[in-house]
Amino acid sequence: MSATAAVHSLWTTAADPIAKIDAPKIEYGQLAPTLIVVGAALVGVLVEAFVPRKSRYHTQMFVSAVALVAAFAAVVALAADGYATTKAGIAAMGAIAVDGPALFLQGTILLTALVGLFTFAERRLDPEAHGNRVDSFAAQAAAVPGSDSEKRAVKAGFTTTEVFPLLLFAVAGMLVFPAANDLLTLFVALEVLSLPLYLLCALARRKRLMSQEAAVKYFLLGAFASAFTLFGIALLYGYAGSMSYATIAQVVDGTVPEITPALANTMGNDALLLIGAALLVMGLLFKVGAVPFHMWTPDVYQGAPTPVTGFMAAATKVAAFGALLRLLYVVLPGLRWDWRPVMWGVAIVTMLAGAIVAITQTDIKRLLAYSSIAHAGFILAGVIAATPSGISSVLFYLAAYSFVTIGAFAVVTLVRDAGGEATHLSRWAGLGRRSPLVAAVFAVFLLAFAGIPLTSGFAGKFAVFKAAAEGGAVPLVVVGVISSAVAAFFYIRVIVLMFFSEPRPEGPTVAVPSPLTMTAIAVGVAVTVVLGVAPQYFLELAGDAGVFVR
Repeated sequence: MSATAAVHSLWTTAADPIAKIDAPKIEYGQLAPTLIVVGAALVGVLVEAFVPRKSRYHTQMFVSAVALVAAFAAVVALAADGYATTKAGIAAMGAIAVDGPALFLQGTILLTALVGLFTFAERRLDPEAHGNRVDSFAAQAAAVPGSDSEKRAVKAGFTTTEVFPLLLFAVAGMLVFPAANDLLTLFVALEVLSLPLYLLCALARRKRLMSQEAAVKYFLLGAFASAFTLFGIALLYGYAGSMSYATIAQVVDGTVPEITPALANTMGNDALLLIGAALLVMGLLFKVGAVPFHMWTPDVYQGAPTPVTGFMAAATKVAAFGALLRLLYVVLPGLRWDWRPVMWGVAIVTMLAGAIVAITQTDIKRLLAYSSIAHAGFILAGVIAATPSGISSVLFYLAAYSFVTIGAFAVVTLVRDAGGEATHLSRWAGLGRRSPLVAAVFAVFLLAFAGIPLTSGFAGKFAVFKAAAEGGAVPLVVVGVISSAVAAFFYIRVIVLMFFSEPRPEGPTVAVPSPLTMTAIAVGVAVTVVLGVAPQYFLELAGDAGVFVR
């Protein structure tokens, strides 16, 4: 047999199985919400390339708003069709779960993104520059801050309309993140939601250098967190021989139907499992801003353009907690005795650190950042419950929290002086005398953050603490209540500052926004009050949606 013939026979035997690869079966209807958003993001990129500059803002705004509304309608249609309950299943060759928690969180993310879109599009807060209306974003992202090219871009009336497709790409990643049903999809979704956010953080029109510093910090720490996540995924794959959530869960439980010799070698290696799970959870805790992975939060929240901060604070938390819930409840329920004590510690430290450090803050955006860290601790209390009521309470809390957050940051954009937004707390003194309506609205959001009755914050905290207590975590609830009391102090302090201090003569003005920001704030107030006064329907909705498909 000649060498050529030998090579030929090897080639044909190697090539033989390739003929048997089946075409992937994709359920496009069940993936519709994500596909609509991705499609619109790609259209947005084409708009940047082909639409004249003066028409881009309105075109991008229209495309983004229509896409988010259509995607939300698709989520509602799927839920109405029974995919949240009886028809829940796995789509896209096992990559995506279509079930109650996924649809509930996707709906929350899409509504939050729509409200966030309105704050992105606001163009009446800053005074006009050279006869052109300007928004919160840099005139030309590539220009060096303070350079001649930046001044020319401002003079020419340029605006960075790329923020709209970036927002949509981030939302697309967030929609897949809590629904991912294998580790590779989880990682891809993590990167798709993170990379646009790194860019968006660097695009502030005012305080460009601070904004770019925030983006670099976020990018570097986010890259570390992604590396931890990827290393954890590699170790879990080494342990279970599969990326699929269901298979890993079976290997952890010891209920895997067929044990191959290779699997028998790795199954007994608990080090692979424990270290892999720890690294993976670490990456997700970074995204939710839990202590000790929270160090990026205050700097990024302070430096990023405020509309981006509001969107990021609300939507990223929803997506990341959704992914964390699915990981702990679907993949690692067999490790409950291992991860619960660790999560106890993380939740306690997160609640206390967030509440105590917030007292020392003098900048309103940093204060809200530490407040968000404390809230991550409260939500973790619900995660630790490890019961169905724990899942539904976390879903409800995330929905309530996201609208309060986006409304609060929308109010922050209104209080301005000659240098842009006046975020130093001393500048807010006497705001209640100068602009009673804005101060009253902000007070409603602060009371919701503090968990005062008749606000959505109270209903959410009550649900989470009740679930934690029923799950046997009573000491955690005690720490949570103490942290809430500490946190209430600094929220009330801001309210006292606004209503009971003398306004300064050189104090900031409250800009009159366009209907876009007014709508964002009105939606925030409405949701805060409705979920506080009549939470029962929404708690039941979260309860019905609280079952993961396995």
